[in-house]
Amino acid sequence: MMETVQKMPFGYEPPKDERKGTIVYYDSFEHTTERELDLAAYIAKERLFLKLVLYPLHEQSVKRMTREEVSPFYKREDRLHEWKRDRKEENVVVERLEVKRKKYTPIDSALRHLAETYPKPLFLLMTGEMANLFASFSSFEEWIVKIRLLLTEEPAKLHPRLIQYRHRWEPVINK
Repeated sequence: MMETVQKMPFGYEPPKDERKGTIVYYDSFEHTTERELDLAAYIAKERLFLKLVLYPLHEQSVKRMTREEVSPFYKREDRLHEWKRDRKEENVVVERLEVKRKKYTPIDSALRHLAETYPKPLFLLMTGEMANLFASFSSFEEWIVKIRLLLTEEPAKLHPRLIQYRHRWEPVINK
């Protein structure tokens, strides 16, 4: 087998890819509007992320975490795929881990899967309520040093761990 030799001018350096990392929108997507999805896509483009991952939670996960009843997973997932198709977003992925498991998935398992699957650095986009919930888990301190949080709104009452790690998260202003 012959290798083709490419000649490069002296001092040539390949262009650096300015896009890096992954932003994961971690939510049930029960009450998420198209405007909020558009905001997530805008943030991903503005901050030059390689991928925007929409991570819808399984009904069992939502029930365990928030005690809230949600519509079936496939309906919420179909809505996300429809939004993606309408916007012609190539860099958007709808994650299917929860559908494969068909049961409650702890946030640790989800984050481990996301960290292994998608390019780093990993940013987690979530509501203020979900961030407070995440901060209440024992594994929060282990994960907050590996990821950064972007909050769709700042919660009225912050969890003490969110206050402690304030430098690892920021609210994203709705425009």
